[in-house]
Amino acid sequence: MNSNLFGDLAGTQFYSAILLWTGRVELNSGLLMDPDCGNCWRSSKKDSWKTTLLLAYQSLGVVYGDLSISPLYVYKSTFAEDIRHSETNEEIFGVLSFVFWTLTLVPLFKYVFVVLRAHDNGEGGTFALYSLLCRHAKVSLLPNRQVADEALSTYKLESPPETKNSSWVKNLLEKHKSLHTALLILVLLGTCMVIGDGVLTPAISVFSAVSGLELSMSKEHHQYAVVPITCFILICLFALQHYGTHRVGFFFAPVVLTWLLCISALGLYNIFHWNRHVYQALSPYYMYKFLKKTKKGGWMSLGGILLCITGSEAMFADLGHFSYTAIQIAFTFLVYPALILAYMGQAAYLSKHHQLHSTYHVGFYVSVPESVRWPVLVVAILASVVGSQAIISGTFSIINQSQSLGCFPRVKVVHTSDRVHGQIYIPEINWMLMILCLAVAVGFRNTKHMGNASGLAVMTVMLVTTCLTSLVIILCWHKPPIMALAFLLFFGSIEALYFSASLIKFLDGAWLPILLALILMTVMFVWHYATIKKYEFDLHNKVSLEWLLALGPSLGIARVPGIGLVYTDLTSGIPANFSRFVTNLPAFHRVLIFVCVKSVPVPYVPPAERYLVGRVGPPAHRSYRCIVRYGYRDVHQDVDSFESELVERLADFIRFDGSRSHHNTSPSIEYEGSHSGESTGECRLTVIGTVAFSGPPAYEMEGSVEPTSVSVGFETVESMTDVIEMEPPIRRVRFAIDDESENDERLETDLLVREELEDLWAAQQAGSAFILGHSHMKAKQGSSLFKRAAIDVGYNFLRKNCRGPDVALRVPPVSLLEVGMVYIV
Repeated sequence: MNSNLFGDLAGTQFYSAILLWTGRVELNSGLLMDPDCGNCWRSSKKDSWKTTLLLAYQSLGVVYGDLSISPLYVYKSTFAEDIRHSETNEEIFGVLSFVFWTLTLVPLFKYVFVVLRAHDNGEGGTFALYSLLCRHAKVSLLPNRQVADEALSTYKLESPPETKNSSWVKNLLEKHKSLHTALLILVLLGTCMVIGDGVLTPAISVFSAVSGLELSMSKEHHQYAVVPITCFILICLFALQHYGTHRVGFFFAPVVLTWLLCISALGLYNIFHWNRHVYQALSPYYMYKFLKKTKKGGWMSLGGILLCITGSEAMFADLGHFSYTAIQIAFTFLVYPALILAYMGQAAYLSKHHQLHSTYHVGFYVSVPESVRWPVLVVAILASVVGSQAIISGTFSIINQSQSLGCFPRVKVVHTSDRVHGQIYIPEINWMLMILCLAVAVGFRNTKHMGNASGLAVMTVMLVTTCLTSLVIILCWHKPPIMALAFLLFFGSIEALYFSASLIKFLDGAWLPILLALILMTVMFVWHYATIKKYEFDLHNKVSLEWLLALGPSLGIARVPGIGLVYTDLTSGIPANFSRFVTNLPAFHRVLIFVCVKSVPVPYVPPAERYLVGRVGPPAHRSYRCIVRYGYRDVHQDVDSFESELVERLADFIRFDGSRSHHNTSPSIEYEGSHSGESTGECRLTVIGTVAFSGPPAYEMEGSVEPTSVSVGFETVESMTDVIEMEPPIRRVRFAIDDESENDERLETDLLVREELEDLWAAQQAGSAFILGHSHMKAKQGSSLFKRAAIDVGYNFLRKNCRGPDVALRVPPVSLLEVGMVYIV
């Protein structure tokens, strides 16, 4: 793929601004993405380390807020019920050893050194892994895949050649559709658990921070103060979400940095003041002694120990906002040492206070000297708010990705920043999260149940990531399956051990993420299943182009002024809802555009490659097809800018097609059916970007210009839709006319192009109408009980109670024409 396009794309569109100390710093043209190393930021050699360190600093507030506050509740959750701290210190030293090795093996070795490399054009997270797998193997259930999509510069495939073993695994996955479904269910499970974590993390973080009041208040007072104060902070946190992270994000990194320095200093103080030999507990031998003494109780207490890695997934999920090196530096040299010192300090304090057996005295704040307890409490509350904000923003992002890939009902997505890409706010999800967070805080009222619930959600996400990364190692990196199996068994066994300890706490809070995941997975799977069935119905019931071309005054069909934008999921053919529209209202617009807004399994689509434009029928019919491609993290434009840009791209296509028809010896209109044997009458689709076409390609260049894109051809295509022509570079041209006949031919072509453009501008001035299908789905007679329940009950309920396609596509109600359709699937 074209590296220049990819670099320009990264520098100009989706990483246009990154938050720094005062909120954000703009990326200039010297800071680009290197396609050879994914999201590796590069600038001049002089500034590269400075930029990396600034990104590492900023990642503290966005990535590590959740992970850094785990010392607030790990020991308290671990010693809540299953084990007790005794005078031998075997329990506290064993827990410290488990914490140390868990932090070392999972966040450091697994995420920093392996998983972060499995990025999708610099993007991380569950859907990034799924997107990578869908590009390297045909495992996606979405049926609208085109060969044209593979020409995208962001449709990057790994370079190592396939081995026999990896090819065997790939063929096995592609052959069995049940494995496609299983893979999707695995991805949806991880997604649902991330959303569940978005409910649990704010509750346990803020509650744990506020619980520090218990050491400064009497027991009678603090039990009536902690929950109300927690609820008040949570309400304020969710109420401020609509302002966007960039409005309050300028203090995120300083708060987390202050918190990390604070717990490091407290840890060092406690180590030197209480027990300088606590470092001996880092030996794995203490884990053995711990399990030998505590037996089943020690195994069950692992559900509290695993909370020390809560938030590790954020390192991968938020990779797109930072570089691999920046996240690596921040964790390795600051976050990891600070957390280890904090846990060692708490263990050192507890090792000299054997009389403190109750859970009440095993919390974080008992190890804080009384003279600094109030300042630490304030910093802890601020840090918990930052950590909560990070997971809330992540929940919005993953729901938006799910919606883009047809796995979530339509919701309103508000982009809160024009300068910082990817910062979104979803109103209905925000208020649902707030209600659930308040219910968790009020219902559980202790870190024990919250910790059990949060631990299960976290460990499930990590297990899903481990499984998907194993497939990436085989299918994308083309490594031997034995390496993937070793990765899966080593890290999977560790996570399975913690998962089992969390699952055994089902009645003590772990039921909550399971219930949330069950509900969300049902909603997402039903919506995805119905979306596929609806697309298949449209595909089998599309109308032939001959029917459209036959419509005319002889049949009583009138062409009215204006532009008709017919929205459809089809990438070829005439949708059935348009035929229903013409049947009931025998008129359609002078300019007709069949618009398909399509999601592609890449994080971003460059603006210059977003629009695929072609004709539907001869030029005189004034009918066109436009496929608008978005990645799963792209920002969808509002309707005003979208309509204007669509018309501009259509005008560019008309100019380009005119120049192409003049210089081609073959007819200017090459139909889609010319290669497939079908007479569909559709032109080949052309990539039309932001470059304006000023004339035919016969020119003399003034100065040297570097091309921004190349023509891409395919040896074997099923239709002309699969032939992509990239736009020529911007050039200043001087036309060279050799003879009079060529001049006359060009003048004639220019007149036709000018006439077509005038019709387009006139239609735009007359107004646009957006023609959308209003669908009602019904299962066929004789369908299974599951299908009837999913379609007749589940999907139709969601369709009626969620936002319609007009809201998702931002169609103005005054210009909306809805066509009722009944889908029998």
